[in-house]
Amino acid sequence: MKLPVQGNAFSNAAENGAPFVRRFYIYQKERFPLLGHGLLVAAFSFSAISYSRICRGAEGFVDAPTFAVGVFTTISLFLLVRIFDEFKDAEDDARFRKELAVPRGLVTFRELAILGVVLVCMQVLLNLVFFPRMLWIYVVVIGYLSLMGKEFFVAEWLKKHQFWYVTSHMFIIPLIDIYASGLDWLLAGVPAPAGLFFFFAVSYMNGIVLEVGRKIRAPGKESDGVVTYTSMLGASGAIGLWLAVLVATLLASIAASVFAGYGQAVLLVLGVVFVICALPALLFWRNKTAKFSKMIEYASALWTISMYLALGAGPMISKLVFH
Repeated sequence: MKLPVQGNAFSNAAENGAPFVRRFYIYQKERFPLLGHGLLVAAFSFSAISYSRICRGAEGFVDAPTFAVGVFTTISLFLLVRIFDEFKDAEDDARFRKELAVPRGLVTFRELAILGVVLVCMQVLLNLVFFPRMLWIYVVVIGYLSLMGKEFFVAEWLKKHQFWYVTSHMFIIPLIDIYASGLDWLLAGVPAPAGLFFFFAVSYMNGIVLEVGRKIRAPGKESDGVVTYTSMLGASGAIGLWLAVLVATLLASIAASVFAGYGQAVLLVLGVVFVICALPALLFWRNKTAKFSKMIEYASALWTISMYLALGAGPMISKLVFH
């Protein structure tokens, strides 16, 4: 793939000429907010480790160095996903999304490539020093991410089959989840708890909830070259799909909570959160406004955070504080 030349009518000469640290700060703020995403991924990692430990009846939590290195690895892996996407989507971004950071020349593909190499080197070094046995899961994650970057060598076919595009790309989330949970079971030298299958299923479905939720648009808000579910399925079809995925995630979360031995309180929380998050979809179905479509995107994020809190973080914090 020939990468497009960067710089266009949206370019800001003062920004583009700033030192890399300043330009990267602007880039991450727009494309991968390190603070917000970092906190979310830290919660994601904490929950995966916590759920694994609760399922197998282990006392306490992993030690601080293990968690710190694990969180750095998972956050930087998701940053690598963003960097890979910049290369993968370069041609479409240059044509249809010229206001984005890379097409307007804020950062160059060479700089992103160097950043990606630095991140991989740091990930390998830290894992090699602290827990070498985690490297085999890490290699699987990087291998799958590399295939994603090449669109599994069937890019044109995937562009025409959005269902397979989304379902294939979302596997990166449970793969990173396997790495995070492995900081417990793999380092402890025991088999992965059976309940983790449902926890990974929740992670996978959460990714689809977020993906569909952020691509529901009000009439008149569609953009050329941007694939949305409302443009493909119509408003009712997109809402139906999003709610169906939400229900599937709820069922997987209920199964995960049963395997972990959680009581009715967690099931009640899951039910209440489901009702709260489903409400914006029903409002959008009745009144298709940009406000309600944005609420669906927010509800998708709330749902994802709530699932991790309910299934892992919440119960673990409760055990650490009250036991």
